Amino acid sequence: MLCYRANPFCGGQGIYLKYVAEALVRQGHEVHAIVGPPYPLPMKGVTVHYLPNSGYFVRKGLDIINPESPFDIFSPLNLYEYVSTRYRAFSEINAFSFRAYYKLKELLKSERFDVIHDNQCLGYGFLLMKQLGVPLISTIHHPLTIDLENVLERGVSFKEKVKGVSFYPLVMQRIVSKRLDHVITVSGDSKQKINEAFGVPLEKQTVVYNGLDRTVFRVLPGAKKKKGKIIFVGNVEDGKKGFAYLVKALNLVKADVKLTVVDGGAPHRKITSQLIKNLGLQEKIEFTGKIDVGALVRHYNESELAIVPSVYEGFGFPAAEAMSCGVPVIASDGGALREVVGDAGIVVPVRDHEALASAIDSVMNDKRDLARMGKKGIERVATCFNWDNAAKEMVGVYEKFL
Repeated sequence: MLCYRANPFCGGQGIYLKYVAEALVRQGHEVHAIVGPPYPLPMKGVTVHYLPNSGYFVRKGLDIINPESPFDIFSPLNLYEYVSTRYRAFSEINAFSFRAYYKLKELLKSERFDVIHDNQCLGYGFLLMKQLGVPLISTIHHPLTIDLENVLERGVSFKEKVKGVSFYPLVMQRIVSKRLDHVITVSGDSKQKINEAFGVPLEKQTVVYNGLDRTVFRVLPGAKKKKGKIIFVGNVEDGKKGFAYLVKALNLVKADVKLTVVDGGAPHRKITSQLIKNLGLQEKIEFTGKIDVGALVRHYNESELAIVPSVYEGFGFPAAEAMSCGVPVIASDGGALREVVGDAGIVVPVRDHEALASAIDSVMNDKRDLARMGKKGIERVATCFNWDNAAKEMVGVYEKFL
């Protein structure tokens, strides 16, 4: 398995790697993971190979120089990363693909791999990897065209929009994705979007829903609901998460509610902070800052309602997490959220803050409906979103190419 940013606290791909790899090990498979920084937490039974990078995208000035090895910057891949990042290109994933190729060549001298499973890297190095004689499969959670469309929609200036275009390697991922042996994706909506954006035929894609660790995300014994507490989990400055629409909805909600926001302690809240201030909602919204998973689960258990107003989700972990904790969900119909929520919550039109406000008022005034949706959510997660089942389905895909 390949993952260019493998820590579960830096994005969904790290969570995906951990749970899929460990589920495959439990089922008797030997799993190696080639990973880039931030590195993963320990994964039980998984052999991990670490590929460092120089982090040039976030490093400025003399900070780019490694005092222990100052000439590192002149190695081909480091130099490529340095020059390209000065033009705001996110070249980390392409550089990782070449480093992973060289690492695989080295490992194949002593190991025999049946399949290479990438986690949405899709770099040009994969075209070389195809020559290794090992089936190459990639999970694409959603095409990056979704992210770019959101940046262009939210970009205030022409300069910001140009930065967005240079940041996302769409041409590379379009070229590489069509040359893979197969693509695994996480929802029917993502499957269709990948076909439209990258041209990957529908028959070359298989939907395998994500799982959820129900030993972590669960109803806590003795946990009590806090009256009027509703919760949002996600990066408030990521336009795809639709937080601005929730803030606007909150301004219309008649019920006595207070919103708890778990955004990982995002350091920049320029847009949302100004919106909250303009609407005078400072007393109705609290930010938790960075918290651990245990604290997140407690917040879910204390909440009467979870809101997932995303413009687009390839899957939507916050919705499934809330459901697994017995929390009713109101979600937008952005991307795969309708697939995830099913009949265990309420789905409103995307970008419609008035419909969102109306739905919040409706369920907050009906305690029986809240209890019904909470129970349905637990049942739906248990039935549909299981990592062991997901791993078995992936093995079924692998076997077609062995």
